[in-house]
Amino acid sequence: MQKNNRKYLIAGNWKMNKTATEAKELIKEIDLAVGQQTDVAVAVCPPFTALEAAASLLEDSNIQLGAQNMYPKAEGAYTGEISAVMLRDLYCSFVVLGHSERREYFCESDEFINEKVVAALESNLKPILCVGETLEHREAEKTLEVVGTQLKGGLKGVTEENADNIVVAYEPVWAIGTGKTATPEMAQEVHAYIRKLLVEQFGEAGNKVRILYGGSMKPENASELLDQADIDGGLIGGAALKSKSFAELVTIAKSKL
Repeated sequence: MQKNNRKYLIAGNWKMNKTATEAKELIKEIDLAVGQQTDVAVAVCPPFTALEAAASLLEDSNIQLGAQNMYPKAEGAYTGEISAVMLRDLYCSFVVLGHSERREYFCESDEFINEKVVAALESNLKPILCVGETLEHREAEKTLEVVGTQLKGGLKGVTEENADNIVVAYEPVWAIGTGKTATPEMAQEVHAYIRKLLVEQFGEAGNKVRILYGGSMKPENASELLDQADIDGGLIGGAALKSKSFAELVTIAKSKL
């Protein structure tokens, strides 16, 4: 099932896991399993320290490389930071921005995340913009309000011309790393709302933006989630750290075509 010509994307967010040495082994395994197929888009986002090794291993692969964060400035006195230009030099195609862990632990605001989104697009990097509510927000029935504010804030100033280069990931914070998952219907409700806002901002081009589910997608629940009209893949955490489970997610997505 292709959805408005939106190609499924399965992207692995490794977070702060795997040394460069360990990353090489995992990437070799993933590449062997799914690196030559083209039906489903696949990306891996290892830590900064493993990007160069990953780039060399993926040179002849269909798997794309992504980073987990970046700083909005191109260069300068920003100790410890990494720019979009540096990521492009390592052949990164994607960058994860606004992840709930960045928002919570590093106090990143919608305004700051928006600066990163704009800078990424200017450097031909595709931002995977993460939005999502906490358990407190959901219980207070503020899910759509919170998600809408984050989405509009993160995409401020982004034009229709860039819609093709945007990916959105909906990650209910209460379902990340907890083993809990939103039901497919709960997830679809939020994805449909995100789609509505994207169409409001980008017109018909908003229907081409891929919206990933990022709340503990794994082989056991992926099929039902991917059946939903506006779920175009997954931003995968725990299941991305083992080649078998990650490859299985790609296979499940492929079975929907």
